[in-house]
Amino acid sequence: MGVFKVDWVIEGEVPFTSPNCRQAGTLHLGNTFEEITAAQQTTWNGRSPEKPFVLLAQQSLFDSTRSPTKDKNVVWGYCHVPNGSTKDMTEAIERQVERFAPGFRERILAKHTFNTLQLEEHNPNYVGGDINGGVIDLAQLYTRPALRWSPYRTSAKGLYICSSSTPPGSGVHGMCGYHAAKRALKDIFNIKL
Repeated sequence: MGVFKVDWVIEGEVPFTSPNCRQAGTLHLGNTFEEITAAQQTTWNGRSPEKPFVLLAQQSLFDSTRSPTKDKNVVWGYCHVPNGSTKDMTEAIERQVERFAPGFRERILAKHTFNTLQLEEHNPNYVGGDINGGVIDLAQLYTRPALRWSPYRTSAKGLYICSSSTPPGSGVHGMCGYHAAKRALKDIFNIKL
């Protein structure tokens, strides 16, 4: 699947009804497990969901260098869409955020969007807007990027891969690089962590 992404500058903070959400850097918005599953299945079947599962990040709460001023915050969110879709999902994403943070839309000062083709143009690795580098199923978990004893090594001595195309894949932020670094330290310096 691809993604449709929105970047916002907002006045103040995202007005989540839950105090815990106001303190989180990254949130997964989708209400119930059944609703999230239905949205993902709809996308997998090639259609755009009315209530998409939204990943929302509000890092400027914790990193002041990401915000233009103290009273403004930078927030971004994305939802999955069919690979290569050019449908504008801004309204659906903002509607989902508004469900959990009433008044969010009133705080929006500026926004920028990326559809799947714009994401691919921005980064050619995101084919069809796919930020995950392909489907991660059980077979892919063990054969990405190629079937070999160490998926982090390349045929060039001393060159290693640490992208989301290596195990454990995307969504497990930082672990691909961690495992690649461990492999490199073991191979080059005989250091075991």
